[in-house]
Amino acid sequence: MPSNRFTSLWEKDIFIKERQQWQGEGTAEAVVIGGGLTGILTASFLKKKGVDSIILEADKTASGQTRNTTAKITSLHGLIYDQLIKDFGQEKATLYASANEEAISLYESLIKENSLSCHFSRLPAYVYSTTNSDSIEKEVDAAIACGIPAKFTDKSSLPFSIKGAVCFQGQAQFHPLEFVQAIAEPLSIYENSRVIDIDKNTVITKQGRITAKHIIMTSHFPFLITPGYYFARMHQERSYCLALETPYPLDGTYKEDLKDGLSFRRYEDLLILGGSGHRTGENKTGGQYEALRTAARDYFPEAKERYCWSAQDCKTLDGIPYIGRFSDQTPDWYVATGFQKWGMTTAMAAANLLSDMITGKENPYEEVFSPQRFKLTASITSLLNETKHSAVGLVLKKLKPVPSDLSAIEPGTGRVAELDGEKVGIYKDKEGKIFAVDTKCPHLGCQLEWNEEEQTWDCPCHGSRFDYTGTLLDEPAGDSITRREFHEESPEAETIL
Repeated sequence: MPSNRFTSLWEKDIFIKERQQWQGEGTAEAVVIGGGLTGILTASFLKKKGVDSIILEADKTASGQTRNTTAKITSLHGLIYDQLIKDFGQEKATLYASANEEAISLYESLIKENSLSCHFSRLPAYVYSTTNSDSIEKEVDAAIACGIPAKFTDKSSLPFSIKGAVCFQGQAQFHPLEFVQAIAEPLSIYENSRVIDIDKNTVITKQGRITAKHIIMTSHFPFLITPGYYFARMHQERSYCLALETPYPLDGTYKEDLKDGLSFRRYEDLLILGGSGHRTGENKTGGQYEALRTAARDYFPEAKERYCWSAQDCKTLDGIPYIGRFSDQTPDWYVATGFQKWGMTTAMAAANLLSDMITGKENPYEEVFSPQRFKLTASITSLLNETKHSAVGLVLKKLKPVPSDLSAIEPGTGRVAELDGEKVGIYKDKEGKIFAVDTKCPHLGCQLEWNEEEQTWDCPCHGSRFDYTGTLLDEPAGDSITRREFHEESPEAETIL
């Protein structure tokens, strides 16, 4: 077993300065909602351009997806360029490529200008296939057409043979928390300051409110239902990582061409092995970490596991992030979300674009990432799929019968059960203690599902997550779920806390 279960390796020996909570009334030129990499970069860029910002973070700085990344900085986002050309045309696909290539250069410039020590290095990035080279060759041609000097190769430093890989030279990797630690220092950040509402130009927390000219939402998944309707245009997926102590060398970063395929990169004496992805809320049986451990034993038999952790990613309908004005009705609200699995590169692209928009500077990438875009041919299949999942989560799962015998629940597992005519989420720990919660997600009411791998209750509709006690872990839900308490002498008797 690992020495650091469910702990990202990036947290090792890193302490980001703690900040106070926002309280009372205030004003600001801009309020950034979300203290992850995107929010911090956006505030930093705005500061350089003469716009002072206040960052409101619901938890701790960089405590969300920024600490859970594999920290690859690349414009090679799977096999996407051939599809982007088909869906959006050559011009927009080329702009997408340019925005991401520029983001890599912006990281390098920012790190050099400020003499930051964050393990930044340039290296090749590969997407490989072990079964077929046809799609790889098409992607190479498409990337070249989009201005990236891609190359095809059937050689790799992986511990198994491949049919082919697309290679982008000059990509990068770094330590995300070392980077954040440095650039966050001069910024005005307030922690434990969850935003619960926005009223025109006023941002509201439980402890206070701030009136601002510009409001920028960078909190991974927008918590507002309207306007924008982002909940209907995205879903969330989980993926898993192991950090293995092994000297096995790699000449770059690698990602398999399959949806839940393997990912590889090195960091000092560790090799990061990722993969085993699934849609959030669809993981009753678990097994993701064990699948990675099996791969580790097969390919790196002498390796020792040091860390394991997971991440969550927002997926848009058409495969391009939403970066720009939040909606047509709110011209002074902005958003950055739907980064797929490439949040490090996209965070920089988003900060560059949003800071330009807010300061009135023309940016060539505004139309490509505009949240107001909608291309039916690129989105209809995904839109129908999202509608199906929401219908299942909102209606069909609620109608499905569930057991009422709690003795059938094995220690260390959870399931939805019926008590006194209503559905309740039951988790039984190793000692047999029962934890019960409401199964209705406070976001839009979908039925939560048990995630066996991580001992959590997850929403299959929009990706909110809660631990087995009901505490909120991931948005878009803004509140924890109702807990119930069972008395030892009468397991069937419960009281609402």
